[in-house]
Amino acid sequence: MVSNNDIQAHLDTPPPLLPAKVLGSDAEALQAAHELAAAARNGAATRDRERQLPWAQLEQFTASGLGSISIPRQFGGPQLSFVTIAEVFRIVSAADPALGQIPQNQFGLLHLLPGVATEQQQRHLFASVLQGARIGNAGPERGTRNTLELKARITRQGDGYVLNGQKFYSTGALFAHWVAVKALNEDGRQVMAFVPRGTPGLRIVDDWSGFGQRTTASGTVLLDNVAVAADLVVDNWRSGERPNIQGAVSQLIQAAIDAGIAEEAIADTISFVRERSRPWIDANVERASHDPYVIADVGRLTLELHAAQALLRKAGRVLDEVFAAVIDEAAAARASIAVAEAKVLTTEISLQASEKLLELAGSRATLAEFNLDRHWRNARVHTLHDPVRWKYHAVGDYHLNGHLPARHSWI
Repeated sequence: MVSNNDIQAHLDTPPPLLPAKVLGSDAEALQAAHELAAAARNGAATRDRERQLPWAQLEQFTASGLGSISIPRQFGGPQLSFVTIAEVFRIVSAADPALGQIPQNQFGLLHLLPGVATEQQQRHLFASVLQGARIGNAGPERGTRNTLELKARITRQGDGYVLNGQKFYSTGALFAHWVAVKALNEDGRQVMAFVPRGTPGLRIVDDWSGFGQRTTASGTVLLDNVAVAADLVVDNWRSGERPNIQGAVSQLIQAAIDAGIAEEAIADTISFVRERSRPWIDANVERASHDPYVIADVGRLTLELHAAQALLRKAGRVLDEVFAAVIDEAAAARASIAVAEAKVLTTEISLQASEKLLELAGSRATLAEFNLDRHWRNARVHTLHDPVRWKYHAVGDYHLNGHLPARHSWI
């Protein structure tokens, strides 16, 4: 018997393009996020356990208009604040962090376009997303010296180009209408080709086997002489020509996902301790929720969560301020450091809260029927996106020595 996942893994055509709203305000976006979270939370544990990809939930995300909230006003989008964007991802990720991660690359790419794409390219791609299209990622590769090295190549063929290569960690690609592929051109410069799903030679394989974020389908993209129109190839190398906040934007959303994981882990801790856990015998209390050590730990987790949430909001405000002005080296660094500070705390609280959940709730919380270990698995896998130890270094070097952070997608 062929499962739905097997069918989708080898799907050669894009998902149906359904109409999408255009949200007009921050309040509308937050309401849409809460409505999606309410729907996505129901069944999230089962989807993780059985690795059911969240197709229906992602279609609701797109149809609600949440996928286009960062598109510039000049191209018909609402261009909502970074504070709101982070809050949307936090809300959705608390319900299902895999659902939160799937569109993360789309937002990073939409923010990248104004700095590297022509006006015609922007108009075309932004209009497509406003109409309900999704963009997936095909940037990272395996078997390279580091995350910046690329083996994929794009070569001129007639009036267009041809792509060849293999990608991994391709979050969102299986669900996408466009697959954004990074490759080196014949001059050795990095470009990004936007490949329509269904293009011959493009194959997406659902082989993601990570023990966390299991339903992101962050697997392989194969490119075998994939033809790409010239007007769909963006000069990605231009992003390095001047200061920008591309990395900070991507990291802000990553931090928001981790904050959502932590929030739900703490909520499940409180619920389980109140309703199911037994008190430790030496506590001499009737209920586990009256154990003084459990009370103190929940208090500590809550304080650290609130601190992480506060830095996340602050980082969003800094990005809004920097984006509204001229972005020079100092402004770009300020944005990166503000987000790095938030990312440190959201990383640590997501890991700590998901670990403490099992400790405080007790042995019963490890039973498969509850699937509470998914919080730790999701936190552990997602926070490996980039090492938090380098965030500490960047923050310290900035404040102590005045050194500006590196300019790439991870800071």
